[in-house]
Amino acid sequence: MKLKELASLTDGEIIGPPQSDDIEITGVSGINEAKKGDITFVSSKKFIKDLPGCKASCVIVKEPVSDLDIIQLKVSNPYFAFAKLLEYFYIKPHKCIGISKDAFVSDKSKIATDVSIFPFSYISEGASVGTGTVIYPHVFIGENTIVGERCIIYPNVTLREGIKVGNRVIIHSGSVIGSDGFGYVFEKGRHYKIPQVGGVIVEDDVEIGSNVSIDRATTGNTIIGSGTKIDNLVQIGHNVKIGKNSIIIAQVAIGGSTEIGNYVTLAGQVGVADHAKIASETMIGAQSGIMGNVSKGVYSGSPAMPHREWLKASALFAKLPELYKKIRELEEKIKKLKGGN
Repeated sequence: MKLKELASLTDGEIIGPPQSDDIEITGVSGINEAKKGDITFVSSKKFIKDLPGCKASCVIVKEPVSDLDIIQLKVSNPYFAFAKLLEYFYIKPHKCIGISKDAFVSDKSKIATDVSIFPFSYISEGASVGTGTVIYPHVFIGENTIVGERCIIYPNVTLREGIKVGNRVIIHSGSVIGSDGFGYVFEKGRHYKIPQVGGVIVEDDVEIGSNVSIDRATTGNTIIGSGTKIDNLVQIGHNVKIGKNSIIIAQVAIGGSTEIGNYVTLAGQVGVADHAKIASETMIGAQSGIMGNVSKGVYSGSPAMPHREWLKASALFAKLPELYKKIRELEEKIKKLKGGN
């Protein structure tokens, strides 16, 4: 593809000699592994130092870089342009194969046109699958579960009964949507299981990573808001409500009935207690512990505190052995002074 076509695709401006427009771009790559014909990118100024010696035919930049031999493509967001080009060059549409004879599809289910159902998947009675959706092998879709249009459900995903999945949702391998919530009541010396009779609603444009568990509600619904992205190995408890366009990073665990707003980021291994509330546009740092309600802001630590306070506390924590030693020395001096009196 010619560079001028890529410039049109990314709303970019070519910076280079006049013949630059017709340079042929054959691939997309990172700075270090790029070769002739590739286009690469720099997402921030700190990576500019890596460009000398780069063999790429073009580099995507936010602002022109002086004294650089490589042709530049100036765009407003280099990382986004890079993502669009990766999609253009390497992401191929999923082929429609129809319904495999080795899949089980209940005659009481509703399967739209242009749906692909691969071998050994199981579509239960009352389930429905929307137009253009791809169901890979060994997927289970339970009774009365609804899967929207143009979804991609990768192998070994389980969608339990009564689940609603919106349009353009991607669910990666090994995830379970609608498993029982962890609810028990202690009575007469034993833990009595509370029936989990609610559902899960996954709204449009959500992506769910591998080995994620989203529990069904006790009553009502566990809700994942539109545009939210969930990384691998995340546990979401019953009746949790996550807003729109939030980011949940790997190994996060969210206790039951927690409410999370829009545009929230939970970094890796964050733990959230049950019935907590996290305001929209909040960021929680890795391995933090949320014990209650959190207003809009940036937080770190366990228990979590405002990030700036946590930085100060962390700096002091590292000095505790030294401070302890000084305190012991002062105590010894005080003892000697008292003894002298």
